[in-house]
Amino acid sequence: MAHALILLLLSHLLISMSNPITILAAESAKNSEIDRQALLNFQQGVSDPLGVLSSWRNGSYCSWRGVTCGKALPLRVVSLDLNSLQLAGQLSTSLANLTSITRLDLGSNSFFGPIPEELGTLPKLQDLILANNSLSGIIPAILFKDSSRLQIFIIWQNMATLQTLNLAENQLSGSIPSSIGNISSLCSILLDQNKLTGSIPESLGQIPKLLELDLSFNNLSGYIPLPLYNMSSLKHFSLGSNGLVGQLPSDIGNSLPNLQVLDLSNNSLHGRVPPLGSLAKLRQVLLGRNQLEAYDWQFLSSLTNCTQLTKLSLEGNMMNGSLPGSIANLSTSLEYLLLGSNQISGSIPVEISNLVNLTMLSMENNLLSGSIPAMIGKLQNLFVLNLSKNKLSGQIPSSIGNINQLGELFLDGNDLNGNIPSSLGQCLGLLQLNLSANKLNGSIPEKLFSGPSPFLGLDLSHNNLTGKIPEASGKLEHIVLLDLSNNLLSGGLPAIFSYLFYLQYINLSRNDLSGNLPVFIEDFIMLDLSYNNFQGQVPTLGVFKNFSIIHLEGNKGLCSNFSMLALPPCPDNITDTTHVSDITDTKKKKHVPLLPVVVPTVTVAFLLLLFCLFSLWKKIQVQTAARHIHRISSTRTGSVYVGRFKFDTDIVAIKVFNLNERGALDSYLTECEVLRIIRHRNILKSVTLCSSLDAENNEFKAIVFQFMANGSLERWLHPNRQTERPKRILSLGQRICIVADVASALDYLHNQLVPPLVHCDLKPSNVLLDYDMTARLGDFGSAKFLPPDSGCLKHSVLIQGTIGYLAPDYGMGCGISTRGDVYSFGVLLLEMLTGKCPTDEMFVDGLNLRNFAESMFPDRLAEILDPHMLHEESQPCTEVWMQSYIIPLIALGLSCSMGSPKERPDMRDVCAKLSAIKESFSEVS
Repeated sequence: MAHALILLLLSHLLISMSNPITILAAESAKNSEIDRQALLNFQQGVSDPLGVLSSWRNGSYCSWRGVTCGKALPLRVVSLDLNSLQLAGQLSTSLANLTSITRLDLGSNSFFGPIPEELGTLPKLQDLILANNSLSGIIPAILFKDSSRLQIFIIWQNMATLQTLNLAENQLSGSIPSSIGNISSLCSILLDQNKLTGSIPESLGQIPKLLELDLSFNNLSGYIPLPLYNMSSLKHFSLGSNGLVGQLPSDIGNSLPNLQVLDLSNNSLHGRVPPLGSLAKLRQVLLGRNQLEAYDWQFLSSLTNCTQLTKLSLEGNMMNGSLPGSIANLSTSLEYLLLGSNQISGSIPVEISNLVNLTMLSMENNLLSGSIPAMIGKLQNLFVLNLSKNKLSGQIPSSIGNINQLGELFLDGNDLNGNIPSSLGQCLGLLQLNLSANKLNGSIPEKLFSGPSPFLGLDLSHNNLTGKIPEASGKLEHIVLLDLSNNLLSGGLPAIFSYLFYLQYINLSRNDLSGNLPVFIEDFIMLDLSYNNFQGQVPTLGVFKNFSIIHLEGNKGLCSNFSMLALPPCPDNITDTTHVSDITDTKKKKHVPLLPVVVPTVTVAFLLLLFCLFSLWKKIQVQTAARHIHRISSTRTGSVYVGRFKFDTDIVAIKVFNLNERGALDSYLTECEVLRIIRHRNILKSVTLCSSLDAENNEFKAIVFQFMANGSLERWLHPNRQTERPKRILSLGQRICIVADVASALDYLHNQLVPPLVHCDLKPSNVLLDYDMTARLGDFGSAKFLPPDSGCLKHSVLIQGTIGYLAPDYGMGCGISTRGDVYSFGVLLLEMLTGKCPTDEMFVDGLNLRNFAESMFPDRLAEILDPHMLHEESQPCTEVWMQSYIIPLIALGLSCSMGSPKERPDMRDVCAKLSAIKESFSEVS
């Protein structure tokens, strides 16, 4: 009986031990069959004239020619080497099933067609060699995703028909293969924003039809090969932000007749800038941040032949001498003139006022002397005027106040004297004003504080200003930084300061200010009141509990019972303005870190920005409806603010999410996820993000974006209608460029991202315009990723689109698809051409923007076009433009906004059509 029991137990033990072995064997067999089938599927699509794959029939696939398996069980394919075997055919997607492969070498054969993007899913692939074939199409972006292990990727010498090589904005390293120069069909080489090193191959100069070469933002070194200066077809030549050395050839203008953009900025080039006047099609010359010299400024005079020039950047070089009067003869299309951080002397030429389309004039940190020409007030389109850190003298011309579009004025660090012109208060959009470190006197004009200027920063420090701080300062509703230090100001702090909800940094030190400190200044984040005549007891809440950001020294009349302030104790007869119980309760509160989660690259300036934003948000939550808080824009789930703290940093837009609203947190998380993976020149870039807790342990979440100087497209299409004609209008050419930019962004989201992304809320307010009117798509809070290998996302989640732009198929319960964005784009395109909003009051009783446009197409289109689109000077071109551009654009808008999603085109085709229209228009305009 005992023996029988032992045998029974042994049998159970053997069965239990055999189970994992059986499972492992089954799994191994399954993986082996997957690899075998993948190889056989690949073989079926290959032409094999030499019969080298004849062994791919029987036996273990590990013994087949070109196949190498790993040593560990189960045996899996780790390498497939079929180089130089005269194989032909298309690359099979079945290769993506070789999930253990580390090396795939199919070079020097006759494979054709596209590179399967499925190869980007191979988790262990390190070497991918496809050189010397006849492959075509787009190089899949998924090959360079963050999780990719790809170390060697060789495709050169195989793409006889390749026109565009775009590997921009990746992490590619190593040198540029010289064999790229053998791809004679190339029109565009875009390798910018990588980590490429070494020298630029001379062979690139032998590509006969190359139109665009962009190698900027890498770590390239050495000299620029001379053959690159002999490419007669080249239009865009960008090598900026590398480590290139040498001089510019004196005959650069003789062999680049079609050049439009020359960007060699931020390198180590030296010597004289040669004449560029023979490059008649030049639009942008970017030579800033080198070691270039001007000598007699002959090159500047030669640029008068470049009648299409819009941007001239020479800042940060070694240019000296005086600016010639011929600067007045530069193109009237010039928008950017950047001459800062050189050694330019002499006076500012009066003739500069002829450049009437300038939006940015930057001449800071030079040796300029004399007075500021009064004629500078003629530059009505200026947004930035920077003449700081020179030797300018005399008074500030009152004519500057006539520049209605002025957003930033920097005259600090000069020898200017006299009064501050009250006319500066007339500038409608002045965000930053810095007149510090001069010899200005008199009082601060009340109009400067009471005018319409939306100041963010105001610095009048280190002058000889007298009088009181104007009570009208309450008009500065959204000012963030105020520095009036080192003057002779007297009186007390205006009570109206309590209404400045944005004001967080204030420096009033070294004046003659007096009186008691009001309680409301407890809310300031940084406060310097040192060396004045303030008196009385100091409040001990708010900022006064953070000793590192408050300065009260030099005020002999101040006292405090808060010992850490190092002030004399207050006598018993002075009433404390702060209740002891409040202080005690505050001390008991748990300290919460302000920014526990911040992207590591945030600078100190941005930390300060978010610090102040956090305080601002707490204020917003407690203010009554009667107190107006300035916003750029606001939606149900959040608000957008604008901010800047240091005068030498960029303005940023801060999107604060209202987490009390349903869906706001999901919008924040969605936007963070989207912004993490998308990179495209026409998509709004984020700077950093903030995720924190407020004093009540409530969540606070914000995203900081680049500030778009020209606001939203909606602002341009539907301006304030108080006047019959808007002051700033969009020309037909600008509208074409904007829709082409938006189409490019959508094509990227739909066809280049893996998985595809649907924006779900395309409308004019989500299209932002940069300084140069480049359009960038923003607000991805409603975006949805599509499942892999699926054309749509079928679920019951409410689509948060906007009425008028939302595809009708969504309202009938259809799934989310890219064709929904196509519909919204069609409506947007029709809106841009007609100037009519799809929710206009005229659209009732079944009439909408699409069928309104369709009813007038094509014979009566002139009756419905936006009257501001065609300038008076363009009237002779109107009929030509109607046939060549407007009718095709309206037709495209109608096609995109078809009722059935199946009838709408793909954004790839839309983008191609708009690119052709844009190129054609730029050639004739």
